[in-house]
Amino acid sequence: MKKTVAFLAAAVLLVVVYVIGFGQAKQPKAKKATFASADQATYKEIVPGASRATLWGDPDKGRFGSFVKFVPGFDAGMHTHTNDNWLVVIKGAYLYRDDDGEKRVGPGEFLRIPGGHKHWSGGDSTEGALFYNEGSGKFDLIPAK
Repeated sequence: MKKTVAFLAAAVLLVVVYVIGFGQAKQPKAKKATFASADQATYKEIVPGASRATLWGDPDKGRFGSFVKFVPGFDAGMHTHTNDNWLVVIKGAYLYRDDDGEKRVGPGEFLRIPGGHKHWSGGDSTEGALFYNEGSGKFDLIPAK
């Protein structure tokens, strides 16, 4: 358990370092440290089968960081987002598919999805997915045609 927590902490740190390195000018200035537990966060359903606990920022207006849960078998369909999204899986598996193929993003693994990139997202059929998600701007989900 301690190794898993340490590994996940390292993975989240890598995401934070990446975002700071490429988007610090747009990053909201925090006045104090932020701590959150995925197990104790308050989640709100964003679409049936997917819920989010916002940790900082406002996903309806701009940059943000949040925990996201997909129920087992969640299917977001083919879609795009206007802005870049970065995620690190904590539990379960985030399933991803684009023109280059399929990826199963498991605990401690990172995925960057560029804004405008057409893809499919879903949750593992048994465990679903719990992941940290950070966006470079307002979160949207635009169904692909």
